[in-house]
Amino acid sequence: MERIVGTVVRGLRTPIIMQGDDISSIVVDTVLKASQSEGFSICDRDVVAITESVVARSQGNYASIDAIAKDIKRKFGDDTIGVIFPILSRNRFAICLRGIAKGAKKIILMFSYPSDEVGNHLVDIDVLDVKGVNPWTDVLTEEEFRNYFGYNKHPFTGIDYIEYYKSIVEEYGVECEIIFSNDPKTILNYTKSVLACDIHSRKRTKRLLLANGGEKVYGLEDILTESIDGSGYNELYGLLGSNKATEDTVKLFPRNCRELVEKVQKELYVKTGKTVEVMVYGDGAFKDPVGKIWELADPVVSPGYTAGLEGTPNEIKLKYIADNHFSHLKGEELQKAISEYIKNKEADLVGKMETQGTTPRRLTDLIGSLCDLTSGSGDKGTPVIYIQGYFDNYTK
Repeated sequence: MERIVGTVVRGLRTPIIMQGDDISSIVVDTVLKASQSEGFSICDRDVVAITESVVARSQGNYASIDAIAKDIKRKFGDDTIGVIFPILSRNRFAICLRGIAKGAKKIILMFSYPSDEVGNHLVDIDVLDVKGVNPWTDVLTEEEFRNYFGYNKHPFTGIDYIEYYKSIVEEYGVECEIIFSNDPKTILNYTKSVLACDIHSRKRTKRLLLANGGEKVYGLEDILTESIDGSGYNELYGLLGSNKATEDTVKLFPRNCRELVEKVQKELYVKTGKTVEVMVYGDGAFKDPVGKIWELADPVVSPGYTAGLEGTPNEIKLKYIADNHFSHLKGEELQKAISEYIKNKEADLVGKMETQGTTPRRLTDLIGSLCDLTSGSGDKGTPVIYIQGYFDNYTK
């Protein structure tokens, strides 16, 4: 019978995963039970993906604001700290800011504008044009910003993040001055001790600061890279990728993910005889066209994956081939011609016109985005995603 279905994605429900749970055994058991209950076979090159949140929870990778404060104090002493380019998020940054404030004497909080790095807007960019403000050159004080743009609440959260972040800092009796600039060097006019809080542009930010007189320059990835009084930590990403756990604790990005995915792959092979690819995924990499928010607030989409997920797709564009190579064919003859073309395609299609319109992204970023959209961030209860047919093409 002709195969009609291509890629199939399933969200798998697991028990609630808590600290100390054997995450690899839970994932393997869940996959095997799902296969039995839903009647699908486990095949080579299927993909098992595990959300980073449950991995970190099983590891107990948590830290308190006191641990953050102690590391901040250790690195900056009593210096005035320039905290620059924070993203606007109660879940991602507000709790980190509590820890930062608790370890500081004075903070200069510098926002990028009109939006943060991931697309949360403080003000509509069209309003900048109306007011004659150039975000690439103009540095604004809090008073100037308010005079130009007033008080704006985030359309989805209902939060005025300028007011909210300032109140967090002042809650700890710490003086907080707010400025707005998109040039990291601006902060050096106020202090030479800087904590860069951006995610994907952090290397450039730190490079510019150090090259222009910054003395104590750290990023969020440099905070909690080792345990503080028994706290969790992440040696690669520090506070990057962390989420709010409680009002005074954060859950950090998981550690040792490569070991986990290889263990799950091995256990599934022992039980099924099939080589399944495995990855840990966080935020997907996509942008909301309405809210303009770029989802990726984690430092990477996948902090760990098996070797078979390395690389990028090597695909041709079917409609290009049909229109440009076989426009004279129809029906079964067209189908056979395209199938033969796919079977004989080059092993590396980079730069070939046949690939135009395909997605030039890493496999882990594509698959991780698919997983994030499937599992969501709410109450679906499916932290494990099972994908079949992702690596198949029209000929299979």
